[in-house]
Amino acid sequence: MSEKTENNNEDFSIKTIIGPLLAVIVGMIMVILDSTAMNVALPGIVEDFKSDVSTMQWSITGYTLALAAVIPLAGWMTDRFGAKKIFLITIALFTLGSVLCSIAQNPEQLIIYRVIQGLGGGMVAPIGMAMVFRLAPPDKMGAIMGTLGIPMLLAPALGPVLAGYLVEYVTWHWIFLINLPIGIIAIVVGLKFLPKVERKTVPSLDFLGIILAPIAFAMLAYGVSEGGKSWSSTETLTGLIVGGVALIIFIFVELRQKQPLLELRVFGSPNFTKGIVIAWMSQIALFGVMIIVPLFLQTVKGYGALDTGLILLPQALASGVMMPIGGRLYDKIGARPLAITGLSIITGALFMLSRISIDTTTGFIITCLVMMGAGMGLSMMAINTHVLQSAPRHLVGRVTPLTTAAQQVMVSFAVAGMTGFLTSRITDHMTETANPIEAAVTAYGDTFLLAAGITLAGALLGTILRRPKQQPEHTPDDETKDAKAAMMAGH
Repeated sequence: MSEKTENNNEDFSIKTIIGPLLAVIVGMIMVILDSTAMNVALPGIVEDFKSDVSTMQWSITGYTLALAAVIPLAGWMTDRFGAKKIFLITIALFTLGSVLCSIAQNPEQLIIYRVIQGLGGGMVAPIGMAMVFRLAPPDKMGAIMGTLGIPMLLAPALGPVLAGYLVEYVTWHWIFLINLPIGIIAIVVGLKFLPKVERKTVPSLDFLGIILAPIAFAMLAYGVSEGGKSWSSTETLTGLIVGGVALIIFIFVELRQKQPLLELRVFGSPNFTKGIVIAWMSQIALFGVMIIVPLFLQTVKGYGALDTGLILLPQALASGVMMPIGGRLYDKIGARPLAITGLSIITGALFMLSRISIDTTTGFIITCLVMMGAGMGLSMMAINTHVLQSAPRHLVGRVTPLTTAAQQVMVSFAVAGMTGFLTSRITDHMTETANPIEAAVTAYGDTFLLAAGITLAGALLGTILRRPKQQPEHTPDDETKDAKAAMMAGH
């Protein structure tokens, strides 16, 4: 290390990068708040547009698919055009999408505007974090991680409560309109404090991958959504076949590319593959349920949006408490015991929720949600760290766009699949009883049981996880920093 760098390390304190940190944190809070707020707002929006859940869930699915589409482009775009410029453009695009969402007049408009939001929001966390990490010396990384962790813990806790208040006492339009002043603040602070990062020479962009990936994932999500109603319908088969064919061509194209959009060669590591499959299973169950629980509380139990947000708050707090504990335990005992324990706790909570009835107490529901939050905090960071450490060292910087984009794809599958399944079960149970509430409650129980089965499978798979072998360190510092940044951004 040069003498200059050593002197920089001695002079460094959090104060020296508080401006850039503030710009990144404001941007991240805005994006994460919006993602969690929609879960609580969805029932009110469904009612306001006189639509149905299976249609309106596309306002969430479209958003997450848009996030997944742009995450792999973050590295290329920043190298090509400069990190500061692209970060500010993405914040502006997200803010514009938010304003458009607030004036949407019908479901179709809201879905399109949410896609615009997602195209902006997907790059905010990975680009912002990479910039901050480049400014911080390696020995101060822990302090930076702690500071950047603030929006990760605060936003999921505050999002549902803030959304609940706005939906109940103002109007759902404000969960989007509130982003306008926040976005303007983020842009002003960013213009003033974010450093200009040098542009780099970049390889040619994988245009075929950019076209094929959204087609594959969007059509598969559509097929899964329609499959919840009928697996033999024309819509389901069209979605699954077109999506499946596009996915196969995408995989073939990516494996032949020298600079692929997503680095699929990493699946050659069995440890990586096992870890990411377990992560996908837990994400599908958890994110699917995070949509279903607010629907149950508002449409069956009759809670208002604010009460729903407050009921969901303990889950986020439990996750926030357990996440650092899980991180410390991972260093000592590895991912396997944490994955098994965490996913078993979540399975138990979901099985308890599958026994719900119209008379189920709020205390029982909160207990189940706290268990889910604790299980998630214990296992998620450990599984994601295991995945990163299992990747071949020279590919680690290329793996993080894959894992963060894949998480958003899994969220879109979860939302589409769980809401489709719930809708079909309500229809089925309506033929068995004249009481619509009874039919709905039984259908929610079936959906929670499906989620419990998925997390149980994940816990069982956790038994075959093995600690990644220590690999020789020959990754450039910047690439390792960016990898850690992107891993955090996936939470």
